[in-house]
Amino acid sequence: MTDRYRKGAHSIHDIKYHFVWKTKYNYGVLKGEIALRLRQIIREICKGRRLEIISGNVRANHIHLLVSCPSDQAPSKIAQYLKGKSSYRLQREFKGLQKRYWGQRLWARGYFCATVGAVNEDMIKQYVENQSEDEGAFKVWDLDPKPAEKELKPDDHPAS
Repeated sequence: MTDRYRKGAHSIHDIKYHFVWKTKYNYGVLKGEIALRLRQIIREICKGRRLEIISGNVRANHIHLLVSCPSDQAPSKIAQYLKGKSSYRLQREFKGLQKRYWGQRLWARGYFCATVGAVNEDMIKQYVENQSEDEGAFKVWDLDPKPAEKELKPDDHPAS
């Protein structure tokens, strides 16, 4: 098995998320020393949450982050943790940010998240549909509608 997969107690998985989030009011404050410190903070947060950073980019007004994560972590919780902890720590360390973001929120509401993988939906669909037909096997999800069964009249029902 390749190093691409992560192993849990009872699972083997390859889960990657691409996150993007912006600064509140779209201010371009993520420059110089603040951007370098933010990069370090995000690395620390990810390490503590067992997230592996595949790629990342700090722009003046937004963040791009591609992470591999364990199967027990929801993307909403990952985003919440990354945004919350980084905002708190940056504002404590850079007092100028506290003045600009007096509501104590560095990041705009919401975020973008997309799953990423080496296998696409069509490949998985084809794999599932082309499984060998063992004797007694049946498809759980038939895409073709089944022919209508004969309707039973009240008198046709078997006795119980």
